Amino acid sequence: MSELAIVESRADNASVHVCDHLRELADWTERTDDERPDADGGGTYYRLDDVELRSFEDFHLELERPVDAFDCDPDLLVFASRHSGETGPLLTGHFTGNFGPAEFGGEDHAVAAAAPNALAELLGAFDEYAPEGYDVGMECTHHGPTDVGCPSLFAELGSDEEQWDDPAGAEAVARAILELRGVEPTRKKQVVGVGGNHYVPRFERVVRETSWAVGHVASKWALEAMGHPDAHHEVLDAAFEESSADIALVDGEWPVLEETLSELGYRLVSETWLREVGERPLAAVDAVESELGAVDDGVRFGECEATSVVVLALPAELVDTATGIDSGRVRDIVASHAVAFATENSGSRVGARIAVPESDLDGDTRPAPKAAIVDELATLLEEKYDAVEVGEDAVVAERTGFDPALAKEAGVPEGPKFGALANGEGVTVDGDSISPETVRRRQTDRFPIE
Repeated sequence: MSELAIVESRADNASVHVCDHLRELADWTERTDDERPDADGGGTYYRLDDVELRSFEDFHLELERPVDAFDCDPDLLVFASRHSGETGPLLTGHFTGNFGPAEFGGEDHAVAAAAPNALAELLGAFDEYAPEGYDVGMECTHHGPTDVGCPSLFAELGSDEEQWDDPAGAEAVARAILELRGVEPTRKKQVVGVGGNHYVPRFERVVRETSWAVGHVASKWALEAMGHPDAHHEVLDAAFEESSADIALVDGEWPVLEETLSELGYRLVSETWLREVGERPLAAVDAVESELGAVDDGVRFGECEATSVVVLALPAELVDTATGIDSGRVRDIVASHAVAFATENSGSRVGARIAVPESDLDGDTRPAPKAAIVDELATLLEEKYDAVEVGEDAVVAERTGFDPALAKEAGVPEGPKFGALANGEGVTVDGDSISPETVRRRQTDRFPIE
């Protein structure tokens, strides 16, 4: 059973109000710790089966290894805290640390262990419980403590005295904290955030809209306080280690820092990359990007998975014609048989190259995935053609349709009358009636597939 520790600061009236609601919302067992000073988490404290709540005299950011005060061995520690700022009613969460000098608690150039998955869950709980008029947000890494003793986060009620004393706001934070019972601190996949402002909408968007969590976030002001990246490898490494991440999402242009992070062995990715990769195994992603191309260059993933792929060419003319009929259906067809596929026009059109599992190649002239795609695209052509046949080396499609050349020979001027004839309607030119049948011709289109 995972254990949750909650820290109350008696110097923080918002913290006291939140913890008062915590004590009201659950059936706690009251206990006494006579071995620790009351100011350091001793005295009266509270227990549930999997939660322990202790009170401290100092502000949270001044505490050192608060986890040592707890009887349990917590997997996650939450600081119930106030938030200060000119942001109006706000429920917010963040991790702690100092990329630069420690102006408000903790050590210089040090960060605490983060809990990316727990923060994502906290934001969701804030959404559920936030009173009317309150916003929900996420902040960059800032202030102390930097040595907590286990993964931790701040759950905050803001942003001034009015909200700190607001019972509805305090209850919302308390309920959100209780939702963290049994929540693991990390996920399989999380990233470190680099850049942006103090409030981090881009990284919050990743947390809310993708399967990725976000650990420590080094904002613009924190990076400026840190100084030259080459002189601070230790805190950069710590940000990744304490976030259980080896990938960074960069907001803005940081060429020197990006070079340093790459030299340290970290992967720098875009938001598009995170969204497209999702929960796919990184080994499969690496195989696709190595053989087919980069996600940021338009490669998109299909429904198949493999860590060893080969690239096949699709019949470009067939793909283009089918796309003109139903581009969404073409995308679905290709995605259903491919590990990944190239795209054009900023990802809006399927390209002519796909990656398929190497195991799907059985020595046939036309590999099974490609054959299936060709067959389904040929079926789609039937919406435009009267007859479609898949041959050994081409898809042959026939139709009888409006022929502009015949219409011109009949004296029909280009314009609305062309359109009427194409739609099967007769027209009159200089008193002569022209039926659509007289300007139709049998047409055969051949789409090579080898």
